[in-house]
Amino acid sequence: MLKQGYLLQRQWRDTDKGLEYTLWLASDEGPLKLVFEKQQAICFVPRDAEFPAANFQRRSSQLRSQEGEPVDSLYFDRQRDLEQWLDQGSHRYLAFEADIKPVERFLMERFVRGGMEVSGDWFAEKGVMTCRNPQIRSVDWQPNLKVMSLDIETGGSEGEALYSVGLSAQDFGKVFMARRAPDDGSDHSSIVWCGNERATLKAALACIAEHDPDVLIGWNIVGFDLSFMASVSKRCGLRFSLGRAGENAQVLPPGQGGTHIARVPGRVVLDGVALLKAAFYQFESFALDNVAHELLGERKLIQAHGLDKLREIKRQYREDPVALAAYNLQDCVLTHRVFEHAELVAFALARTGATGLPLDRVGGSVAAFDYLYLPRMHRKGTVALSMIQVNEGENSPGGYVLDSTPGRFANVLLFDFKSLYPSIIRSFLIDPAGLCAEHPDAVPGFREAWFNRETPILPALITELWEARDAAKLDKNTPLSQAIKIIMNSFYGVLGSSGCRFHDPRLASSITLRGHQIIYDSKQWFEQQGERVIYGDTDSLFIAMSPSLSLEECQSKGEIYRDQLNHYWRERLQTEFKLESHLEIEFETLFSQFWMPSIRGSELGSKKRYAGQVQKPDKTELIIKGLESVRSDWTHLAQRFQRELLERWFADQDLTGLCREIHLGLMQGEFDKELVFKKRIRRPLDSYQKNVPPHIQAARKHPRRPSRQIEYLFTLNGPEPLGHLTTTLDYDRYAEKQLAPIADAILMFEGLNYAELVGKQMDLF
Repeated sequence: MLKQGYLLQRQWRDTDKGLEYTLWLASDEGPLKLVFEKQQAICFVPRDAEFPAANFQRRSSQLRSQEGEPVDSLYFDRQRDLEQWLDQGSHRYLAFEADIKPVERFLMERFVRGGMEVSGDWFAEKGVMTCRNPQIRSVDWQPNLKVMSLDIETGGSEGEALYSVGLSAQDFGKVFMARRAPDDGSDHSSIVWCGNERATLKAALACIAEHDPDVLIGWNIVGFDLSFMASVSKRCGLRFSLGRAGENAQVLPPGQGGTHIARVPGRVVLDGVALLKAAFYQFESFALDNVAHELLGERKLIQAHGLDKLREIKRQYREDPVALAAYNLQDCVLTHRVFEHAELVAFALARTGATGLPLDRVGGSVAAFDYLYLPRMHRKGTVALSMIQVNEGENSPGGYVLDSTPGRFANVLLFDFKSLYPSIIRSFLIDPAGLCAEHPDAVPGFREAWFNRETPILPALITELWEARDAAKLDKNTPLSQAIKIIMNSFYGVLGSSGCRFHDPRLASSITLRGHQIIYDSKQWFEQQGERVIYGDTDSLFIAMSPSLSLEECQSKGEIYRDQLNHYWRERLQTEFKLESHLEIEFETLFSQFWMPSIRGSELGSKKRYAGQVQKPDKTELIIKGLESVRSDWTHLAQRFQRELLERWFADQDLTGLCREIHLGLMQGEFDKELVFKKRIRRPLDSYQKNVPPHIQAARKHPRRPSRQIEYLFTLNGPEPLGHLTTTLDYDRYAEKQLAPIADAILMFEGLNYAELVGKQMDLF
């Protein structure tokens, strides 16, 4: 019987009968469980290598190494047998692809990235439809996943008491409280009073089993919530039966990546913070309260932070448990709303569909490259190295950054090469399996690299992803488009990483140095048209047009230049290399006003920092890159001051009045709330010995010594924690270190100086 489903989770284990794989799928008719028995672990060895008899089967293959030597396949009944064999002598240094996890190889060779069709005999096992040793094939099938949000409240770190467990799903919300109901006669329909933490955990696990979600979501859900629940389960003598069919869940301690790993059979656990970062969201703080405020305009019910927040939670548990339940449930709801607003589940699905990586795998660019590339490489008859065989080699150069011309300009055109590095790979046939010796028909790279023209793998893979992204854009499928963009742009970094089995300096250098050439030659092309290039960075160029031109004339010229430069590169690649160009320069932005600052204390132009003004039909937009107003290590006052200065400057309005007004307000204490610094504490406070930064000095002065983040101000006694000041603020320091540098970076172009403008006011204080 045929069934379709979406891969939620993959597991493997050694058994006496051989390797066993378990796949959990979501389907329209509920969860599906696939079990594959008597599987084998595989690696490859040079055909001329001789080994003593061991517990493996050796078979001849049609495959070759990347050096062209024939290889044989070794099959082991258990993964531990393979590992034991590798530990003998120099076997590990001879074996190809010995470090690929067996279940990953099983799936990648079948091109399974999520959706699959399953054919076999089905039976019910513990209420779950199960199939043993079925036939599977990849299909394009999207699930409608059941999602549940989970959040707990506790007395603090592990070892403290569990106060409550909140769960929410569509049209459902419950809080399980570890205490008796208050005797107030009120109706608390959303609260289940359990009496103690053992009964609370047991009731929450039963509720999850009843609603049977495919996905559990939360905020730091693995590192805190599930980890805490697992410790309570152990302490109370309960099975942590969070998985489907009553199977136990595990929370593994942080590995090399520094994050906990949850193994919940049949379910996926997705963390909001990790997914937002994977999708390149940026926030001043990734705390749920801040993210919900920025995305939704909503706040958590308890606004305190750190130890103050913990004290309030403890107080509510003792004195007002109904309020604590409301807070707990609101956190679940906010998490759900953030996931929906940012389309995080859809993003995770899209990323899995593009890479084949597990839904809960964050990052993993190298693993994604392996998953996509290796099966295609095998079908060309080649096997890859194991990581232990890879030579680290030298690093490749980074992107090409032109010297900038500091100053204020009118009519600046920004041109940007669309996905420059992926388009270079496509255009110049850069491919790990395509590296070859120099010959007349090969495509030249850099650092003595040459690439074969015959059926390149990586360019074809990028073409496939590129077309899928274009289709996603047409369908307005933002999560899929973003996921594909991220994976395509990761390929250069993967090839340049010593953690990749295909690492070779010739590969990454053939990408970056070709990028240097393209940016430099494009700059020369613009100069041949009589235009002035004031800056360029990796894949973009900034062109300062004549200030006498109208915006309409600049727009028209920009479009003409775009078409002409694309034509130039098409002709050049065909003439020089007999290659089809996939380079595509876009006319991205027309700045009516533009400012490139100088390096502080120098006349040289800065890099990766600028501001510009864009005229839109209904408004004027200020765009800022890399400057203080978009950096979290500057105060809100400094950020606001810079934006207002730029807006006035671009509008040719007076700047002196604003400088004096802000300075006077600072000195009179009008902006004290905007002078707070926020900084994360990344190490134990006592570990700072010689150089103690200001935020650590402030944290040490806090009566409760925070461990994660500190809010502080500069006073006449140095940095002090917010709410615990011993003296007045050091306004002169704020003026000198925050306002003056921002103002002088602009005022210097007007022949002015901040200290002189506010000098008379400074004398008053």
